[in-house]
Amino acid sequence: MLPGLRHTHFQPRSRRYLVARQTNVSVARLTEWRDRALAGAATALKERERDDRDDEIARLKSKVGEITMDNELLSAKIAAMEGKRPLAHRRSRR
Repeated sequence: MLPGLRHTHFQPRSRRYLVARQTNVSVARLTEWRDRALAGAATALKERERDDRDDEIARLKSKVGEITMDNELLSAKIAAMEGKRPLAHRRSRR
């Protein structure tokens, strides 16, 4: 292996090793902390602040729920009034 290539390949490890020695923390613990920090940062970047659209979306979802319940209740009422028959037979007015 080329000396320059080997040096660049192991350079990040040597930095972690030096930091670990200076802070009296194991390399494994430093690596764990780094991984957790990176995961937290990635999650934070995916989140966004609430704005007026969120309130409007919540209001509209609630409205859709109300309309859905009304439709289900009306369908049940129609079925009960028709005696479980679609379009109950009626006498003509003549």
